[in-house]
Amino acid sequence: MSSASKKPKIWVAGFSLTGFLPEILPDYAAVAELRVVNKIFEEGVGAARDLLASGDADVFIATGANGAYLKEHLDAPVVQIKVSGFDILHALRRARQVSERIAIFSYQAISAELEEIKEILKLDIEQCFYTTAEDARERVQQLARDGFRVIVGSSMINRIAAEVGLAGVFLYSAEAVRRALDDAIDLARVARVEETRREWLNASLLRLAEGVVAVDGDERIQSANPAFARLLGVSVEWALGRRLSELAPELSLARTLRSGEAEPEQVVRVGGRILITNRLPILEGERAAGAVLTCQDANAIQRADRSLRVQNRPRQFVAKYQLARIVGASPQTVQAKAVAARYAAVDATLLISGESGTGKELYAQGIHNASRRSGAPFVAVNCAAFAESLLESELFGYEEGAFTGARKGGKAGLFEAAHTGTLFLDEIGEMPLALQAKLLRVLQEKEVLRLGSTDPTPIDVRILAATHRDLRRMVGEGQFREDLFYRLNILNLHLPPLRERPADIAALAGHFLDAALQRLGATRTGAELLPRLLPHLAAYPWPGNIRELENIVERVSVFLAPPDAALQESEALLRAIVPELFGAEPPPHAPLKASSRAGELAHIRRVLGECGGDQSKAAQKLGISRTTLWRKLRGKA
Repeated sequence: MSSASKKPKIWVAGFSLTGFLPEILPDYAAVAELRVVNKIFEEGVGAARDLLASGDADVFIATGANGAYLKEHLDAPVVQIKVSGFDILHALRRARQVSERIAIFSYQAISAELEEIKEILKLDIEQCFYTTAEDARERVQQLARDGFRVIVGSSMINRIAAEVGLAGVFLYSAEAVRRALDDAIDLARVARVEETRREWLNASLLRLAEGVVAVDGDERIQSANPAFARLLGVSVEWALGRRLSELAPELSLARTLRSGEAEPEQVVRVGGRILITNRLPILEGERAAGAVLTCQDANAIQRADRSLRVQNRPRQFVAKYQLARIVGASPQTVQAKAVAARYAAVDATLLISGESGTGKELYAQGIHNASRRSGAPFVAVNCAAFAESLLESELFGYEEGAFTGARKGGKAGLFEAAHTGTLFLDEIGEMPLALQAKLLRVLQEKEVLRLGSTDPTPIDVRILAATHRDLRRMVGEGQFREDLFYRLNILNLHLPPLRERPADIAALAGHFLDAALQRLGATRTGAELLPRLLPHLAAYPWPGNIRELENIVERVSVFLAPPDAALQESEALLRAIVPELFGAEPPPHAPLKASSRAGELAHIRRVLGECGGDQSKAAQKLGISRTTLWRKLRGKA
């Protein structure tokens, strides 16, 4: 049976009320347990507290000063019996049978209603009030000396009157007691419902991983759940009734009680643990009658944050490639994959070097997917693709109002987006010197400062960087920070150009052919087309490396994929669609140096054409300066 369905236990505190109980009990036996405690004031409070502690009391009923005393000293409902005009008239009628001079006692105040009754009935009534038992005793003794023979009042007044030989008339009627009992039963029922709710709430709090504590207006702990007790290393029972600031000054709710304002999401260190706290006032009107503190271990929040990042990260922050799927069986490729797999097992910063098109990002993704961070974001950014100001905001993020056009609410940078994962900085050699200094600080401090902010954000990110440029030479020329170079070059992976590993060309070309033909929906296979291409592919120097090979194969497949394409007559077609494979052949008997220069010039012009004639972009793509490009085009270098 639930606590709400049990009969309430109601105790009547006082002597004279017992005379009404035999008459009243049968009417209330089905809905309440009525009992009497024949003690008042200090003794009554002690007895009531024992009953409450044992769970044997829900509500107390009392009269006059005793009722007021119980209300003041008990943390339990106390119903005071209210006197009606009928009760007063009935008591006066009985008192008049004893004497024409009547003294009537009330607690704390003179009754204006009684004064009117006195005038109407032409009775000699002395109205008395008292605040303590001592006051009442002195007043009764004085009345006895003044010749009064009867006194009307509460059970305590009647007892004092009997002690000095006066007649006592009980002021309260059976009907008044019934009204008090009805009120007491209603109070008990409400209290039982509230108790059931508290039990349900406490059961919920018991299962919360978050620590919760509630205090009263004096900051004394009224309730706390086991999670909070564990955070402080104490028991719930020991903590109850103590001031929170005495247990843990860092978690004090004193300021919340004074201000009446909430303090959400505060970071607090308690002992050796970092907690995230929320302070909430419990308001009664405009005054804080209490406050609630919730706190959670920062590690739990970080785990939840990591889980959310993993579940909600955008698709562009996913690494698609695996080391095992990198195509190639040449000794150079086998060695590069083995080194990459070794590097994936550690967390140090890695610099991947190699010419453009050698697959640096593919290796970076493979290393990420083979590492312990594989379930976290992989964020790639090309440092050469952004202007300096834009690259800074992309990498480090910004606060609202940091600059004109800044997004409302600010924006997290790519370092924050890569939290717990990997950030791949491609073309690191193109990063401006000013940003190199900021990058160095991030690598050293493991925290990032958004533009417009003064509060750094801790990050856990592994850095993989890549470049096709000679960073050592750039350091010597003052174009790259030496301290950043050594910070990036902890681990180093060099990817050789395709011309140095010709054994990979056939496997790569076959792989790209199959993929291209599949996209085109062709019925032919790469095995059919590859023999026609391979001699030319093997003889070409591949200045664009694997990327160039993939592009050429894609172009060839468009023309040779149709089933009616004549493979026997493909030589002329190949010269037309991939002239770079046949090159600008030097004159017969030309010197070796001239032959090499002609091939280089053909490649430069091809790249310049791909860049739409933009010499700055072509020079960047070729890894040379604009001056060097200009001289080579004019045959001066």
